[in-house]
Amino acid sequence: MSRYYHPPRRSVAMSTTRSFIAFLLIASFGILFAGCGGQTPPKEEEFTFTADDVARFRELANRADTHSGAVLGGSGTIRLETQGSGSELPTEAPVLDLSLVKTFDAIRSGPSAVGKETYQVTNEFVNVRSAPNVTATQIARLTQGESVNVINFVDAAWAKVRVGANMEGYVSSRYIAKLVSEENLAKEKEAYKGQYFVNFGFVNVRKSADAESEKLGELPGQSFVKPLSMDVNWARVSFNSKEGYVAARYLSPFLPNFLVRQNSFTLPVLRYRLSQDGALTTMARNIESLKKEGYSFTTLRDFSNLLIRQQEKDVRLNPKSVVIAVSDITAQNVKDVSDVLRVSGIAATLFIPTKELGLSGITEKMLLTLAANGLDLESGGHTGDDLRSLTNAQVELELQQSRKLLEDYLKKPVTIVGYPEGGVNERVAKVAAEAGYLLGVGVAPERTFERNQFLKMPSFVVSPQATDTEILGMVKG
Repeated sequence: MSRYYHPPRRSVAMSTTRSFIAFLLIASFGILFAGCGGQTPPKEEEFTFTADDVARFRELANRADTHSGAVLGGSGTIRLETQGSGSELPTEAPVLDLSLVKTFDAIRSGPSAVGKETYQVTNEFVNVRSAPNVTATQIARLTQGESVNVINFVDAAWAKVRVGANMEGYVSSRYIAKLVSEENLAKEKEAYKGQYFVNFGFVNVRKSADAESEKLGELPGQSFVKPLSMDVNWARVSFNSKEGYVAARYLSPFLPNFLVRQNSFTLPVLRYRLSQDGALTTMARNIESLKKEGYSFTTLRDFSNLLIRQQEKDVRLNPKSVVIAVSDITAQNVKDVSDVLRVSGIAATLFIPTKELGLSGITEKMLLTLAANGLDLESGGHTGDDLRSLTNAQVELELQQSRKLLEDYLKKPVTIVGYPEGGVNERVAKVAAEAGYLLGVGVAPERTFERNQFLKMPSFVVSPQATDTEILGMVKG
């Protein structure tokens, strides 16, 4: 791995680069004007600028304003390289928007298993307090989508929680909810069967089931009650090592908030590598075959948007959806890919290796045209190296730089990476999460996966020799 992008930043470096190019322009034109003087230089030193040359200088100057750390190569491409030798890393990592990292972590966590008391914040924010009341000291604040571990419910209004590894506090139970799958919802509710709470400011405890009976004491509002027996009017309860009766109308069944979430997904991802001869011809044929079988085509960006919507409500994926993903994109084949997909009339996900971006490679105009045509453009890494073979620092740089470059060109977030060569393991997936990716696509012959696999999603690498029957077998399972 030898080339990297220095992230754009508004600094002295920006003005220096821009000034340097301006200096070249002025100096160049100065030589031109000097040539109009009395002494004629030797013929081999004469040169002129065409209108195209001037336009190109202007484009390079403008691009330097955006990519101030880039080095302009002789071919006009932006060479993305490290300082010093090829094995060294830049002194500064690109500045990325990581504001959604916690939200993406929450999306990937999904429904917790029965017995696991992990809850998510459902309000815009919730305060963590030192005691279970609104006047207690605020010790932390959690935002929507963040997770907490519920130690226990103090009463119907407050939950004692553990935040992170060491902090404990109290949050309002109305602003948190437990993620459960449809399969486990009934079992989760069963755990609270027979649990009630006082739904009034307080309720009197009587010696017998009679409003005129002797008062034994009171139960405060929101406190838990588990009746020994109950009818429409009275509930028999334990109270101070004795038994008493409370009016049933002041009791309500207690259940924590639940968010039903899909945990398992079936979404075949068919991955076509353009480095393999005949991949595009096979892809076009496979698409038509799948259409005849009634399959619909979605993109990984559409899938990620569905996952985000699922944080608010239970929406589902079309069960006959397929993703067409294309990797090994270059300036030489990008138009061919676009043409095949346009003729096929479907949207697909293209994994762009950002080393291909530049004035003599895949240009900004090309990318914006692809996006305008409805194609999903996501990161294909930078150099194309298998990330498993790189150091942690190199993996981090690959994933951060490729995301930053694409976002600068497309002017919108990039949250999906197709790992080069399918190279992903736990270490690589962890770095991808930290770099702000929601999904990461590896290689595995599976069409079904769970939330905790979102950074190691499976995909089928389609051989150019694969028959339509074999492709249908992959998709149907």
